[in-house]
Amino acid sequence: MKGDGETMRAIQIDTYGGPDVLIRRELDIPKPGAGQLLVKLAVAGINFMDVHTRIGKYHGSTTYPVTLPVTLGVEGAGEVIETGPGVDDFRPGDRVAYCLVWGSYADYAVVTAARAVKLPDGISHEMAASSLFHGLTAHYLLHEVGQLAKGDSCLIHAASGGIGQIMVQLAVAMGIRVLATASTPEKRAIVEALGAEKCFAYDAGGFAEHARAATGGKGVDVVFDALGKETLRDSFRAARKRGLIVNFGSVTGSVTDLNPIELGEAGSLFLTRPRLADHVASAEEFRMRANDIFAAILAGQLQIRQGERYTMDSVEEAHESLETRGVTGKPLLIL
Repeated sequence: MKGDGETMRAIQIDTYGGPDVLIRRELDIPKPGAGQLLVKLAVAGINFMDVHTRIGKYHGSTTYPVTLPVTLGVEGAGEVIETGPGVDDFRPGDRVAYCLVWGSYADYAVVTAARAVKLPDGISHEMAASSLFHGLTAHYLLHEVGQLAKGDSCLIHAASGGIGQIMVQLAVAMGIRVLATASTPEKRAIVEALGAEKCFAYDAGGFAEHARAATGGKGVDVVFDALGKETLRDSFRAARKRGLIVNFGSVTGSVTDLNPIELGEAGSLFLTRPRLADHVASAEEFRMRANDIFAAILAGQLQIRQGERYTMDSVEEAHESLETRGVTGKPLLIL
């Protein structure tokens, strides 16, 4: 248990903006409340969600409410130091990982117990922080939203990114026919090495014709589109009649001018914009998905590419890297 008056390092924002709004502070170590854990962090995952939080994309969100000032970071791994009232499934000393709780760019974080999972032997803190957020996302998109089964087909955009690489591997293991996109020949080679049948260039929307040609003109059953503005309408053209478009991100910008009649004209398509929080609504669901991902890693069925390591003094560099060149491995903040 931490003593009163002890402090910790944290990276916060007081206002929305570029990497220059990141502020390093000394804060009091927080105390866990009812249903919470105090976690001493070893590693934090660095995600596009952190960038989107910093620039204000979640301002006014009811799914992911943000109150400024806020300590950035929504994913971390470390050791439970203290438990709050009503917590009976964790104890001090447990190795845990968590996500969807702000505050991981810090030495300590107060974490909702329902958003945490114990780490099995063989899963390091670094591996947990590399795989949890992305793994949970890939799991619910494939199993619950896409409802894909052996023999189905899908197109995965940005497949060389952290979520994309996990989705490709899980889908291939499920017997799903995987087509994909990525921006460079090097990234496309990574995706095809993971088992995708073909990885296309975006080609100003030309990927749609490539996907239709690869499926005999039919189109894929499901398109997973994390990019948004620059790809979404061409994703409609890549899908079969009555196919499903899953827009789970807006890396290239939000689509603000969509008329629902476009879905009918494109073949009576279904369009959904899911969020992870609604698919890990209970502790049981959160841990089921997490444990499935950890089991796949331990069985050698899922390879996680870890990216650059950063420190509290180089977080700005991490955000700039995400925004300007993307990543093919999960960047980590070592605490």
